[in-house]
Amino acid sequence: MSLPKVLRLISGICEGLLAIPILGGLFVISSGYAALGFMFVFHLIVLFVSLSHREPVYGSAAGLAASLLGWIPFLGFFLHLISALLLVVSAFQGGPRRPERYGPPPRY
Repeated sequence: MSLPKVLRLISGICEGLLAIPILGGLFVISSGYAALGFMFVFHLIVLFVSLSHREPVYGSAAGLAASLLGWIPFLGFFLHLISALLLVVSAFQGGPRRPERYGPPPRY
């Protein structure tokens, strides 16, 4: 498993824990909303690593939105849940996108 896939899986698991209805909210509030700040920075790192390896970034983008809007009670739950699902699904997708080859095959 590549580094971006492992990071997406870890961030998906963390988002899934934040999506637990009462416990996730209590954790965010008891940390003084620092958990949302940490997850924002972590999703930003995962986004840049995924971009550098040309792998999907939609899960990290959803995670950034969830971290920014996670303080809103019911919206935060749904955003964390959706981003957790997107991150886990993208972690188990196929390999990196390969560039298309144009033109005739090389002659030897």
